[in-house]
Amino acid sequence: MPLLSANDLKVKGVTAIEAILANQPEAIISVRGKERFVVMDMEHYHYLRECELEAALAQSRADLAKGRFVKESPEAHVARLKTSK
Repeated sequence: MPLLSANDLKVKGVTAIEAILANQPEAIISVRGKERFVVMDMEHYHYLRECELEAALAQSRADLAKGRFVKESPEAHVARLKTSK
């Protein structure tokens, strides 16, 4: 994945990001030689969020199928949380 230095970003601005994102879905911004941030366009961000939500849904369905859940009242739930600390 292409690196964009913080200095390049300061000098070239959004144009530097747009140039990298024209060929890549993400750009890494480095600060003092260390990778610090990832920049992407909103379409790619929304795609990744959707993937994350789908994975969480799949995990929840697997938990339900294997009986890994507790059915209780809100009061019982709070009491259980307080005793598990």
